[in-house]
Amino acid sequence: MSDTLIDLIRHGEPVGGRQFRGDSVDDPLSAAGWAQLRAALGEACPWDQVISSPMARCRPFAMEVAARHGLPLAIEPALREIGMGDWERRTPADLAAHDPAAFAALYRDPAAHRPPGGEPLAAFTTRVATAYDRQAALYPGRHLLIVCHSGVMRAVVGYLLGAADARWYRLRIDYAGLVRVRHGRFGAAIECVNAPTLPG
Repeated sequence: MSDTLIDLIRHGEPVGGRQFRGDSVDDPLSAAGWAQLRAALGEACPWDQVISSPMARCRPFAMEVAARHGLPLAIEPALREIGMGDWERRTPADLAAHDPAAFAALYRDPAAHRPPGGEPLAAFTTRVATAYDRQAALYPGRHLLIVCHSGVMRAVVGYLLGAADARWYRLRIDYAGLVRVRHGRFGAAIECVNAPTLPG
C-alpha cells in the first residue's frame, strides 16, 4: 500500500490580531490571514481529501480549497483549538502586565499551570490524537490536507514523537505554518514542522 501523507496547516491571522483564542473565541480570518494561507499553499493541489476544524478561522478556507479543486471536505469537531478558559480573548501583553506570575508559570510548565477553566493538556492530547488517528485510518494511502490550529498541530507532533505534553507545547507554529507527516511501512515520519510553504 502507498504511504499516507498528511499536511496540516495552521489558520492565518484572525480579525483582532494576537490574543489567546481557544475553543470559545471564534473570530474569522482577517484579509491578511486569507493572504497568508493562499500564499502558503499556492496553486498546487496534491491532496485527495480536505479536513477542517469547525472554527471560523479554519473552515471557510478549507471550503475554498475544496471548492476550487473539486475535493471532498470533512469537518472534524475534535480538531478545534484547546480551551483557554478565563484567558480567552486576553492578549499576552495584558496577561504579562497584570498577572505576570501566572503568565510565566504557563510557559515554564504548561501541563501543570493551565489558565483558570482551561482544558487540561492531557485531555487535549487525547482528543486530538484520537481524531488524528481516526482520520488517518479513514484514508489509507491518500494525501490529506488538515486545516486546524497551532495547538492541534503541536499536539499531533508531540503525540507522534511520544513527547511529554509540557515539551510539545513549546513548539512554534506560525500563522499558515505547515507540518507534513508521512505514514509508511515503519510508522509515522515527520518531514517538516512550521514550513512557510508547501513542501515539494
